[in-house]
Amino acid sequence: MDRTLTTSHPHAMIRVILCDDHALIRRGIRDTLSDAPDIRVIGEAGDYGELRALMRTLSADGGGDTPCDVLVLDINLPGRSGLDALHALKDEGSPIKVLVVSMYPEDQYAIRALRAGAYGYVNKGGDPQLLVQAVRTVSQGRKYVTPEIAQMLVESLTAPATENPHEKLSDRELQTLVMIASGKRLADIAEDLTLSPKTVSVYRARVLEKLGLSNNAELTVYAIRNGLVGG
Repeated sequence: MDRTLTTSHPHAMIRVILCDDHALIRRGIRDTLSDAPDIRVIGEAGDYGELRALMRTLSADGGGDTPCDVLVLDINLPGRSGLDALHALKDEGSPIKVLVVSMYPEDQYAIRALRAGAYGYVNKGGDPQLLVQAVRTVSQGRKYVTPEIAQMLVESLTAPATENPHEKLSDRELQTLVMIASGKRLADIAEDLTLSPKTVSVYRARVLEKLGLSNNAELTVYAIRNGLVGG
């Protein structure tokens, strides 16, 4: 009975913004969350630029208040990644709780996202009810991770001596590694990340140096062996 009272109470309404570059996936997430009586999706964005514009508009309309309670954020956005958005919100001291969604249940970005300030990490292909549960959990300022991610976190804490070389890469370097290993050319990567080809070449050189590799073929083999891309 108590739970019914809290979910129907007007102050318990959780305001959510969705940021995902796939309109179909956004619609699926919106439909899932809209079925919950205590969650209201108040805006959607397809990339980082749209997200910032939307948040500015909502803040202005709300008289400068926080634009939303929870941001459901896809980690793999075109241009500036979800990690960039996380870092920016953290630097601004934003009170918005970020729930990161990914296509993959165990993603190499999971621990990075949590370190960057995400409150939760969930697989968007999983049980829709888990997504609702995750939004409710992070809205209360509590962390939400799947058992797989919890296991990864425990392993990263208990075995720092056996840290993989790629864990020393910056977010951008890791992104570049994964994209090269996925068969993308430097020009395509530069376009996707809205960077100059020269900058991407610098990232590639740093990745090769840090991992002790000499070319793209070795880089691809490394990525496959370490589960960063599909074999």
